[in-house]
Amino acid sequence: MSRMSFASRTPLQIGVVVPMQGPGGIFGPSCIAVSEMAAAELNATDGIDGRPVEMVYIDGGQQPSAVAAEVEDRLRRSEIDAITGWHISSVRRVLEPVVRGQIPYVYTSLFEGEERARGVYCSGETPDQQIFPAIAWLRENLGIRKWHVVGAQYVWPVESLHQFARHAAELGVEIVGTSFVQMGKGADPRLPAEVAASQCDGVLMLLVGQDAVEFNRSFTESGLAERVMRYSPLMDENMLLASGPEATANLYCSAAYFSSLATEDALDFLGRYVDLAGGPSAPSLNNMAQSCYQGIQTLVELAKKSGAFGVDDFDRVIDGLTFTGPRGVVRYDGNQAVQAVHMARADIFNFDVMGAL
Repeated sequence: MSRMSFASRTPLQIGVVVPMQGPGGIFGPSCIAVSEMAAAELNATDGIDGRPVEMVYIDGGQQPSAVAAEVEDRLRRSEIDAITGWHISSVRRVLEPVVRGQIPYVYTSLFEGEERARGVYCSGETPDQQIFPAIAWLRENLGIRKWHVVGAQYVWPVESLHQFARHAAELGVEIVGTSFVQMGKGADPRLPAEVAASQCDGVLMLLVGQDAVEFNRSFTESGLAERVMRYSPLMDENMLLASGPEATANLYCSAAYFSSLATEDALDFLGRYVDLAGGPSAPSLNNMAQSCYQGIQTLVELAKKSGAFGVDDFDRVIDGLTFTGPRGVVRYDGNQAVQAVHMARADIFNFDVMGAL
């Protein structure tokens, strides 16, 4: 296809739902920068399904109902042909009935799992891939057996706690306390005291973005950081920087991607990002941003495998779809991606990746 005929085709518009405000707003610039990188790479070749690509950014940090209203309006005006991006499960749940299988929806965030809606493809980590193996690793390597769960009061933390409680005995651990707060309340002064009172060995943090930053600070100021280990499945380089060096000691994370991951595919991705996103001044490359790239990559691979672009076409080929990217080999089991997850320890403002779980 010539560049002229390619450019003359109607652009394929991808709605990228990422937070630009609220606790998750700390991830927004990175997610947008990586999505722009993906668009530039695609438009330098054949786009998707032979069409140039345009990213349409939607603020996933709004109230979920406002996100749903904006997506519904754009669908009505035929302004988006697919949806992807990192956003919380409360947003995903209100988007599902709005999209109703009209356009493909690749949900990229780690989440609680068990998503079955037609036309929704989940590329993020689930508790059985990410949290449970990390809990087992921490028990075996650090002797962490007594857990206090601190979370935000919404779908992902609440459902993840329920799953953890069901599997705690087989993991050889126990839950000795739980503390849940509303989004935006990560600095609640009750949290460190409740953690201390439970006499736990470790804290499972199910907090998002700035909420986790505020908790890290208050936890450290309380003097708990030196004697109680923290583990989070949702922690990135922006959050480490915002927490401060004193607040990242004795802090662990598991994820399918870290910017410090030293595999060939990950290093290649990092190099391309630095080149395309503005060099050292570019927003931090992190798991949330890379997940947006993987969401777009999933759309590309589904279009290649199906030879078309639509929910029926993608539903037909999603099971068993396999490709290689910055996370390594990604394979879809039904509509859920299965991928390697790595354990890491915070090292001031970065992560020391300790190996695959």
